[in-house]
Parts: sequence; structure tokens; C-alpha cells
Amino acid sequence: MGTTVFERHRPAGAAIEAALAPSRLSPFWIDDAPARRFPTLAGRHEADLAIVGGGYSGLWTAVLAKERDPGLRVVVVEARRVGWAASGRNGGFCEASLTHGYENGASRWPDEIDTLERLGLENLDEIEATVARYGMDVHWERNGTLAVAVEPHQVDWLRDDPGFLDAASTRTLVNSPTYLAGSVSPHDTAMVHPGRLAAELARVAADLGVEIFEDSPVMALEDGPVLLTRDGELRASRVALATNAFRPLLRRNRLMTVPVYDYVVMTEPLTAAQLASIGWEGRQGVADVGNQFHYYRLTRDNRILFGGYDAIYHAGGRLKASYQDRPASYERLVSHLLTTFPQLEGVTITHRWAGAIDTSSRFCAFFGTARDGAVAYALGFTGLGVGATRFGANVMLDLLAGEETERTGLRMVREKPLPFPPEPLASLGINATRWSLDRADHREGRRNLLLRGLDAVGMGFDS
Repeated sequence: MGTTVFERHRPAGAAIEAALAPSRLSPFWIDDAPARRFPTLAGRHEADLAIVGGGYSGLWTAVLAKERDPGLRVVVVEARRVGWAASGRNGGFCEASLTHGYENGASRWPDEIDTLERLGLENLDEIEATVARYGMDVHWERNGTLAVAVEPHQVDWLRDDPGFLDAASTRTLVNSPTYLAGSVSPHDTAMVHPGRLAAELARVAADLGVEIFEDSPVMALEDGPVLLTRDGELRASRVALATNAFRPLLRRNRLMTVPVYDYVVMTEPLTAAQLASIGWEGRQGVADVGNQFHYYRLTRDNRILFGGYDAIYHAGGRLKASYQDRPASYERLVSHLLTTFPQLEGVTITHRWAGAIDTSSRFCAFFGTARDGAVAYALGFTGLGVGATRFGANVMLDLLAGEETERTGLRMVREKPLPFPPEPLASLGINATRWSLDRADHREGRRNLLLRGLDAVGMGFDS
């Protein structure tokens, strides 16, 4: 069994410990976003459209609904605070892909992939136009992405890409001794400040007349439809469910997603000398192409966010605050950061955090309706929801309106993924898959019998 570059060049434990020592367990993006509070829903309320969830998916649904029909009474109910969950904890990669990468989409919907790619780029263009139209301060930078090979077998995975670069050319863009090749996609991704995007979507929605209620967890969805919250009830003509990794209100979706925890570290702002040693003048988002991959980017004040690799599922599919503090994952991330950029030895980590990803078995969102078309849902974005949630919001609004559109005609929209098995089979299967992906990274990408079987039934992953 081979070793990876991150194992061959692991920095000293003392350097990892020193880097992490000053860090706080808190999402940088949320700490750095403007604070605005909304009231709690109490008593009886009515709406034309009720939206459950105050993250990107719910807020985009609210904004787009009001743009379609300014006269609608739209109400958003959020269990805690706007943007506090996945929408405030991600890497800020706002990507055009609706299918978690071209290969994942092409393998599932080969006849639709060109349309899906076009719709994804149109969606990204429309997000950019919305940011400009409403003057949204979200630190928008449409700089594209750089995919990098860090193992010899990964070079061939990139070689046929139109933006292929050899090792020397890749290192002129971002200087890491681990890079053996790269591939540039200059227009399909924007970097954003996730916390500010959530806050600005809430601001725009409120300015358009949307009522937003925080600290208002929905306890039940009853016929009507009626949403019962802790302190009140909301009766609506239509309901959009945008609950991400949290327990679905519809029983049919209870096994359709599992919560997988993703871990992130954030450095202090780099000095001019540190930044010069890396280059990175194009400020692209970067991701390596291993099965267990890292993603990283620069913030406006030149911090490095470094995340990914570990994807942890906890038995029972529960969500717990204690799962966010996993020292082994943070130590591994810092080790891999310093292996990627050894010139940053001595850099300090200021923030570390984790968030739950709503993972579906097809690794991208799925959609549907319930209660005779009065309820719609979009779930399972699997970590690629910064941009795709806007597309999902439009799908939900199309479905609730009973409209036949290009979006609702897609097989990707009409079809459902396979459900996950119940516990304890889910834990056994997910952890066996994670182990197999790790082994593949140690075996020049060769997939074992389990991974090949999952590929055959449509539950394999290739982004």
C-alpha cells in the first residue's frame, strides 16, 4: 500500500500544535458578518408562501418569490438564526455546477448534461447580476478554480481538460511543491463571503417585504398546510421546505439524506512576504483531485481557508454541537496545509469549525412535492449549495406554481436518488465507503469491489 504526499511530508507535531493553539472554535464567516436579529414567530399568522429554513435555499426562495410576484405575502421561519448552519460554515465556493461536477452529472444524466451545464452557468450569471442589482456586500470575486494533481496518477485525470497545465505552469499560479499538474476553469466559480451572503439575502428579502422570524423551530407540518412552531402557528397556501441536513418534516425524506460533518481551519491574514512566497495573484479557488480532497481559498484580507478531506458520519445520523470539536480533523488539516505550503511555517490558525452537509446518494440536490402540490422541497445539495440553492429555489417555485418549465422537465429534477439504508446499515456502509475511498487514494486511484458496486447502482461519486 502506497503513501500519499501528505503522509510522506508530514510536518512536526509541535508545528501543528503551535499553529492551532490560538484558534477559537467558531465560524469566521459568522463572526465577520453584520449582525441583525429578527423576531420570534408567536401567535397565529397567515401567508401565501411559507418557507422553512433561513439559509441560502430558503432566502433565495423568498427573494425570487417576491421578484416573481411582489404582492405575495412571504414568510420565512428559521429555527435559530439566519445563516447560522451550512450557509455560514462553507468555503464560499459559488460554483456553476448543479451536479457536483461535470463527471457526476454526465454519468447520471448523459443526455441532459449539456443543458445542466448551461443552466448552471446561467444561474451563476444571475447570482452575479443579483449581487450587483441590490448592491450586496458579499466580497464577490469571480476568479474561477484551479484543480491540482498532487499524486502522479492524478495527472492523467486532468490531462484531457481544456485548461490543463504542467507542474511548472501550475506553480506559477500558486506555488506549492506538492503540485504535479493543474487545470484552470476561469469562469465557472466565484468566491464569496458565506456569512455576508446569508445576511445580505436576508436584507434584500426584508426590503422586498418578506417577513423573517428567527428562533422559531417548526415542530410539525399539518394539513392545511399549517406549520406549528414552538410559540405559534403559520397557515399558508404553499410551503417550501429548505431544511438542509436537519430532520425532514416529510417522513418520505427521512432516509434520503445523511448529515456528514466537514471541517475547516482559517489562518491569520498572511503578511506581504508570505503571500508573495505563494503567488496566487489570480486568487482562484483551489481543490486537489483526490477522492478525499481539500479545498482552499483566500479571503478579502488574505487569510487562507483550508478545509475538506475528512467527511465524518456519526452513528445514528444525529446532529450534535459536540461533533464540531474534533481535534484529529483540525490537526490533520493543519498538517496538510503546511505540507501544501511549507513556506507558511509559523502561521497561526485563528478559527476552526465544522458544519453538517446534507448528503444524498447521488451527491447533488433532489426535488419534489407533497400534499397535493401544496408543499415543495429541495434537499441533498451535498456541500455544493452556495450557487445551486438558487436553482433549487426556482425549481420549488415552479413546482408550487404547477408550471412546466425547462427546469421541471429535467430528469435530474423529476428523478429521486436511492435512499440510504436504516441504521445500523447506514453507519456500516458509509464508513466502509469512506475507508475504501481512502484506500483508493493509496492505490493510485484504483477502486475496490465496494466502490465499483456503488458505481454500478448509481451511488458512486466522481466529481
